[in-house]
Amino acid sequence: MADIEAARTTIAGTAILTPMEESRWLSALAGGRVDLKCENLQRTGSFKIRGAYVRISRLTAEERAYGVVAASAGNHAQGVALAATSLGIKSTVFMPEGAPIPKEKATRAYGADVVFHGRYLEDALVAARAFAAETGATLIHPFDHVDIVAGQGTAGLEILEQSPDVRTVLVPTGGGGLLAGVAIAIKAKRPDVTVIGVQAEGAAAFPDSLRTGAPVPLPSMKTMADGIAVGCPGEITFAAVRDHVDEIVTVSEESLSRALLALVERAKMVVEPAGAAAVAAMLDDPTRWTTPTVAVLSGGNIDPLLLGKVIRHGLASAGRYLYLRVVIPDVPGGLASLLTQVSESGANVLEVAHERISPTLSLDEVEVSLQLETRGEPHAEAVRSRLRERGYRVYE
Repeated sequence: MADIEAARTTIAGTAILTPMEESRWLSALAGGRVDLKCENLQRTGSFKIRGAYVRISRLTAEERAYGVVAASAGNHAQGVALAATSLGIKSTVFMPEGAPIPKEKATRAYGADVVFHGRYLEDALVAARAFAAETGATLIHPFDHVDIVAGQGTAGLEILEQSPDVRTVLVPTGGGGLLAGVAIAIKAKRPDVTVIGVQAEGAAAFPDSLRTGAPVPLPSMKTMADGIAVGCPGEITFAAVRDHVDEIVTVSEESLSRALLALVERAKMVVEPAGAAAVAAMLDDPTRWTTPTVAVLSGGNIDPLLLGKVIRHGLASAGRYLYLRVVIPDVPGGLASLLTQVSESGANVLEVAHERISPTLSLDEVEVSLQLETRGEPHAEAVRSRLRERGYRVYE
């Protein structure tokens, strides 16, 4: 706790005190107050500047002369680049291939040299360690160092001050640096507060590691949430999570999409998939968590192309897009009659395609594939029911 308090003094003037915003729509779902800790509005677009600045500021003059090196999918990279440049230190960052373009460009703009290496963060970390051994640069680990954890823990102090009655805190979790720091800070002052780590199902290393009693690497990972796609917890973060965190839960890609879309629509917050993980857990089971609850929005650095894809995926997951195959008579006016029914149901037609050759069709039938825009799942079900009531054979 003393390390975290000291870190708060260190980052003053560099990291900002991010807002705590009440979410009325989440509060209504949960049956009690829900607040959003908006680390997506932090400098560099995520919480990472907290730990990176603390770690780099504590280097000796000799260490600073050799520069620093890091491995990151983007958020830690930007934190390291800004912290190093602010302190007059050269920085090099290794990124996995396919890292989001905005994160790469921002990292370069903050002053770092960027090198792409490997498919996963772990691959980039191997290259960063080799670079450190070759050049003498200090490796700034993305999560597994006491200074990093202390810096991230300053967010926990802010949560307690901004939401003094909080009972549950949900934290997006990859390697565990943010979760470890927040949990240590909160449990030291408020041991009654429940701290939950949230991981993407396709990159959830903590559950097996906690069951085993030691960090266990994942054989593979697949998730859109690159910010929390970490294949193995660190030794330091694993111990802190084991000792101070109440539970780890996982969320699906569909849940992440729905949460990101809901945050854009309802909270007017742009977040990356990793930053939406805590809200995804809330949407999966809104009444599970004791309120007042704080959901941490850990980052907002998202590629606009990915944002578009995720929004479309989220719309589909929320029932806002409806895909149907409808069998109609192959007669003049058959398609017009079908589209009239769709129109009167209030759905909007996005795409139409005909299929005349199929073993399931009679000679006088046509199958029409429809992509429709609806107002949500209840409306989508009403569209299905209307078509079936009018005698159409409807498939999905």
